[in-house]
Amino acid sequence: MAATALDKHALFGGLQPAELDLLRSLMKEERFSAATDIVKEGDLGDRLYFVVEGSVEVVKACPDDEEASGRLAVLHAGDTFGEMELIDIQRRSATVRALEEVVALTLSNRDLYRVSQENLHTFAMLVMNIAREISRRLRKTNVVVASALFARE
Repeated sequence: MAATALDKHALFGGLQPAELDLLRSLMKEERFSAATDIVKEGDLGDRLYFVVEGSVEVVKACPDDEEASGRLAVLHAGDTFGEMELIDIQRRSATVRALEEVVALTLSNRDLYRVSQENLHTFAMLVMNIAREISRRLRKTNVVVASALFARE
C-alpha cells in the first residue's frame, strides 16, 4: 500500500515514518466481493478496517422492528470503520456491507496490544486518534438526534 494513504489519514496523524511502518507491518489485506457483509451487527468484533479500494454501506437494524434497517453512511477509500471495537471490545454496532469489490487493511485488537508492548508512543497516538474520530462521529450523531427530537415538537 502506498505510504501516503496512511500518512494522510487522521487515525495515523502525528506518527513518525518508523511508527507507520510498524503499523503497516501488522495490518492484513482483506478482499470482499460486492454485496458481502464484512461485519454484521451484533457479532463480536476484533478489528479496525481501513478501506483502500471500493465503497461500503453502514446499515443499522431498527430496534423496534427486526426486519427493518436503515443506511447510516457510505464509506469510500480512505475511510475507516470498526474503531469502537478496538477500544471497547463489544459487539458490532452496525452491519457494514460491500457495495462493490472492496480491498481493506485490518488491524486487530491483538496487534494493537502488540503495538502497546513494542512502542508506547505509537500506541498512545493511535488510541488518541481513534478517540478523536469516535468523538467526531458522536458530535455528528448528536446533531442528527437533536434535529429529529426537535422536529417532533
